[in-house]
Amino acid sequence: MQSSRLVVLIIPLLACLHTASAFSVGAKLPSLRRAPALTKAAGLRMAAEKYCESVTETKRRPTRTVIAGDVKIGSEHPIALQTMTTSMTSDVQGSIDDVMRCADAGAQLVRLTVQGNREAEACYKIKDGLVKKGYTTPLVADIHFAPKVAMMVAECFDKIRVNPGNFADGRKTFKEINYENPEDYQAELDFIEETFTPLVLKCKEEGRAMRIGTNHGSLSARTLSYYGDTPAGMVESAFEFARICRKHDYHNFLFSMKASNPKVMVSAYRLLAAEMYDLGWDYPLHLGVTEAGEGEDGRMKSAIGIGSLLQDGLGDTIRVSLTEDPWLELEPCKRLKGIADEQREKKVWSQAVPTWRETTRDFKEFSKREGQLPLQKEGDDIDIRNVLHRDGSVISVVTPESLSSPDALYYDLGCKTAVGMPFKDLATSDSILVTGTVAADDKAARTALRRMQEVGIGVISDAADLEASPIANAIALYSLEEAAKSSVKLPKGAIRYAITVSGNEEDAVLDKLKGMDPLLLMLKVPEGVSRVHASRRVFESLKKAGLDAPVIHHIEHGDVEKDDVVLRTGSEVGVSLVDGNGDGVCIQGPFDLSFLRTTSFGLLQGSRMRNTKTEYVSCPSCGRTLFDLQTVTEEISKSTGHLPGVTIAVMGCIVNGPGEMADADFGYVGGAPGKIDLYVGKEVVQKAIPSEEAVEALIQLIKDNDRWVDKDEEEEEGAAEEPAAAAT
Repeated sequence: MQSSRLVVLIIPLLACLHTASAFSVGAKLPSLRRAPALTKAAGLRMAAEKYCESVTETKRRPTRTVIAGDVKIGSEHPIALQTMTTSMTSDVQGSIDDVMRCADAGAQLVRLTVQGNREAEACYKIKDGLVKKGYTTPLVADIHFAPKVAMMVAECFDKIRVNPGNFADGRKTFKEINYENPEDYQAELDFIEETFTPLVLKCKEEGRAMRIGTNHGSLSARTLSYYGDTPAGMVESAFEFARICRKHDYHNFLFSMKASNPKVMVSAYRLLAAEMYDLGWDYPLHLGVTEAGEGEDGRMKSAIGIGSLLQDGLGDTIRVSLTEDPWLELEPCKRLKGIADEQREKKVWSQAVPTWRETTRDFKEFSKREGQLPLQKEGDDIDIRNVLHRDGSVISVVTPESLSSPDALYYDLGCKTAVGMPFKDLATSDSILVTGTVAADDKAARTALRRMQEVGIGVISDAADLEASPIANAIALYSLEEAAKSSVKLPKGAIRYAITVSGNEEDAVLDKLKGMDPLLLMLKVPEGVSRVHASRRVFESLKKAGLDAPVIHHIEHGDVEKDDVVLRTGSEVGVSLVDGNGDGVCIQGPFDLSFLRTTSFGLLQGSRMRNTKTEYVSCPSCGRTLFDLQTVTEEISKSTGHLPGVTIAVMGCIVNGPGEMADADFGYVGGAPGKIDLYVGKEVVQKAIPSEEAVEALIQLIKDNDRWVDKDEEEEEGAAEEPAAAAT
C-alpha cells in the first residue's frame, strides 16, 4: 500500500511540470524519461534507444501491411496520401462531391466525420453514390465520443479512426484525478476494454482497418493525471487501445500521434516508434500536424513535423491539415512525399557522407545546443553583439547591385525607415551575406552598408571579395578547407571571421575546427548530399569537441516554386531545429528577398525558436465545424496578426478545442450553430456569443488581458508605401 501512495505523490508533480507550456516558443521540452514507479504502473517500458532504422541514412521503418479498401499501407508500399472532407456528412451529395474532388486531386483515402446516427446512415448513401460514379477511394470514419456510431459505420466504410482520448472517456476535462491505488486506474482500463472490444471484433469480422489516432489536445483526464500533457501520455493512450486489439488477434490497424506543435508531434512519434521497436511491434504510422493553419505558415509547420519524420524513414501515410479546401491539401502532400522518396532513392546522398556514429543526440531528452553569441571586444567600431539573435537568427543573401537601391533593400530586409535611415524591427534580418565584390566607388552601396551596420545588421562577405574591395567592420567568410590550410588572416577592414562547413569534409579537415574561433559557422550542404545526415555529423563533431560556435543552416534552392522552398526548408532544416541543433537560417534562391526573409522567420517560429508574429492554432474544418472557418480565420488574422508573442486558437468545434488551446493564450471555438465560446488558456470565459459579434469580443478579450497593442501606422498603410523597386 505504501508504493501506491508513492504513485499518488509523483503523479500530480509530473502533471504540473510536463504541460503543454513546456513546449512553447523558446522553452525546453520536458524529458521523456519518468519515475520507475510511474513507468511500471502505466505500462510504457521507455527502454528502447532506437526510434528509426538508421540515423546516418534514410531507410523506411519496416512495418506490416494494413489494408483499407483497395489501398495497402506500410513500408512495402508507397506513402499513401489522404485528406478530410469539410461538408456536413449528412449532406450526402455535398460529401460525394467533396470525395470525388479530393480523389481527383490525388487523395488515396478520404476521411469524413461521423458524429451521430444521422451521419452514420448518410455514410451508406455516400459510399453507394461514389461506387455508382466509379469511385472506389477508401473512406475513413472519424469517430469521437460515439462507440455505437462506430459500430454502425464499420459496416460500410473501409477504415475507422478512433480517438483514444474520448472514445470511451467522454468530453475533454482538465480535472486532476489522484488514483488512491492501481485498482482505481485499472477499473477505468477495464471500462475502456468493455466499450472498445465490440468495435475491434466488428472490424476484424468485416475486414476493416483502424487508426488509433491520439491527439495532443484531447488526452483523457485519466492520462493527464498520470502523465501530464506529454508525448509519453500520448503514446500510452494509444497503447491502451492497441493492447485490446492485440488481445483479440486484430492487427489491421495503425497509429498516429498528432499535435499542433511540431516539436511535440515529432517527439511523440519518435517515442511511439521506439516503444514499438522495443516491443517488436510493426504497425504503420499515419503522420500529421493537426490544426497547422493556412497558407505558408500551415505548410511550414506541416513540413517541420511531417518532413522531419519522413527524413528518418518514419511514416506510411500522411495528411497536411490546412484551413483551406481539402483538395488543396494534396499538393503539399505530394511534394512532401516526393522529398522523402528522393531522399531514400538517391543512395549516393548517404554514401557521400563519410561513415560516422552518432553518440551525442538523445531523442528522449530535448536539449538545445547553445551557440556562443558574439562578444564585444575592445576597439570594435560597431556593436557586434546584434549580428545574431539569441532565439534564432535570420541571414539574408543580397547582391552588390541591390545595395545600390537602399530603400527597396531596407524594405525587403524588414527594416523600418525614417528620413531614409533604416531601423531594426521585430522581423528584420539580423545580418546580410553579400555575394560578390562591392565596388569601392559605389557610394550608395557603401552608405547602405554603413547604415545597416550602425543599427546592428551584420555584414558577411567572402574573404576573397573583401581582399579585392574591403568593407569596414565586415565579417570575412572562409571555407573550412581554406581556413584549415593556414591560420586565418583577416582582410583589411574585417573585424571577425566566419567559416562555411559542408558536413562531408574528411574527418581530419572537420577536426581543424578545434583550433579556430569563428564568429559563426555557415552549414551549407552540397547538392547530392543528405542535408539531415551531414548536419548531424557536424553537430556530433562540434559537441564532442566542446565547440560552441553558432551554426547557421544555409540552404540554397534552384528554380522551383515557392511552396517547394517552404516544404523542403521545413523538412531538411526543421529536422535539425526540432532537435535543438542550429542557431538560425539563411535561405538563398532566385526569389524576392522579402519572401525568403519571411519564410526564414516562419521556420524559426514553426520550430518554436523565435516568435515574430501572432501564432495561430487553426483547425482544418470538417463536418463538425459550426462556422465558416476559412472566412473567420482570415478575419481574425487580419485583425490580430500584429501581436507577436500571442497565440490564438481558432477551432470549429469542441472535439480538440480546449486541449489544443492548452498551448494558446486565447481561443475562439464553435460551441453551437451560430454561437461562439471564447477561452483564456483552457478556461472558457464567455459562452454563446453570436458569431457576428465574436471577433470583436475576441479583440476586447485580448485587450482586457493586457495583450493588445495598436497597429503601427506603417503596418496600417502596408503595401501603399512599398518602394516600387521592392515589388520587382
